[in-house]
Amino acid sequence: MPNVVIVGAQWGDEGKGKIVDLFTERAHAVVRFQGGNNAGHTLMVGGEKTILHLIPSGILHQNVFCIIGNGVVVDPQVLLEEISDLKKRGFLKKDSQLSVSESAHLIMPYHRRLDQLREERLAKDKIGTTGRGIGPAYEDKMARKGIRFADLENESTFRSKLESVLSRRNERFVKMFDTEPFDIDHIFNDYVAMYGKLKKYITNTSLLVNRLMSKNKNILFEGAQGTSLDVDHGTYPFVTSSNTVAGGACTGSGIGPTFIDEVIGISKAYTTRVGSGPFPTELNDETGELLRKKGGEYGTTTGRPRRCGWLDLVVLKHAVRVNGLTGLVLTKLDVLSGFKTINMAYAYQLGNQRINELPAEIDLLNRIKPLYRKVKGWSDDLRGIKTYSKLPNNLKSYIKRIEDYLEVPVILLSLGPERGEDIILRNPFR
Repeated sequence: MPNVVIVGAQWGDEGKGKIVDLFTERAHAVVRFQGGNNAGHTLMVGGEKTILHLIPSGILHQNVFCIIGNGVVVDPQVLLEEISDLKKRGFLKKDSQLSVSESAHLIMPYHRRLDQLREERLAKDKIGTTGRGIGPAYEDKMARKGIRFADLENESTFRSKLESVLSRRNERFVKMFDTEPFDIDHIFNDYVAMYGKLKKYITNTSLLVNRLMSKNKNILFEGAQGTSLDVDHGTYPFVTSSNTVAGGACTGSGIGPTFIDEVIGISKAYTTRVGSGPFPTELNDETGELLRKKGGEYGTTTGRPRRCGWLDLVVLKHAVRVNGLTGLVLTKLDVLSGFKTINMAYAYQLGNQRINELPAEIDLLNRIKPLYRKVKGWSDDLRGIKTYSKLPNNLKSYIKRIEDYLEVPVILLSLGPERGEDIILRNPFR
């Protein structure tokens, strides 16, 4: 049975939640392997919107195991709120459907405050974080100062670690930021209480996932954000704090790379980005505003307007390489209906030099200009079309150009936000 990784191929917000939900129909388990509640996956089912920040999108299928892996940083309050909301709406009827890694690191109140204070100080040079504390939590993890769910099992151990970390944090808040210190008793009591409510979900998820694989179960590994936000392979420093690429599925869930069978990238039919940082094909004009309006391009987590632009094939080619993509999903094709002509960036221009790869240097990223190929658009309403043969010829040509450039097949087309508004060309679980 195949194990499939799904990743964003752009800067996030590609519609991964909907695609995970669709493929989950053939999966036995869905594993979230990185990020935190800075990511949001939106699903539309029967006209009802579900927004998930931590729990995998497969939770809407009652017979699918949902697993939050060790690579995720978890705000326990957000997780409890998400669980409560799902239960009120008739989902997560069995607690055994959800498992959370005992090795997952916790987002603490001082992480959130530090995140927000840093962004305030950076002013116009800010990274554009969500202020949810994800970056500082990963910093503590790498500095070996983080607190994990496993540390809350023994209250004296938790208290000792918290005292050690908080003494340094409070000194920093008072002296560097001129803010009030945190009260250790308040944090300690809050987190002990929240752990009591979450304890039934906490387990060794690496062991759980490997046991499922040994039983030949279909497993889907769900990434958050997108390839160009990867801390190693993205547009650094305007990136997230984790590895969003497919390799993160192994480290973030506790499996070996030999267990991965397919890597599917999700891309919009155009490009968007939330927050600061380079964006070569950005459209600061009426066309960009039209894409935003038609696509409903506002951040799931923050509500911020997304920056919009034409499809960037250079960014996608980069995603193909660093993820090892075996297939591509195109979402929001319906948004492009009505455009007489559509641009596709196939390379960049820097002075007299043509650049075919995404540069690592931030100054080059800010100076490059996209080189476009124009293709004919289509006016047809795509929603309701069920077969590839019924698609407009110009849309088929658009898809073919993408496949030829990337040398990767398009396996699924999303023609609307609802379940069923898709054309599956190849199911990786089949």
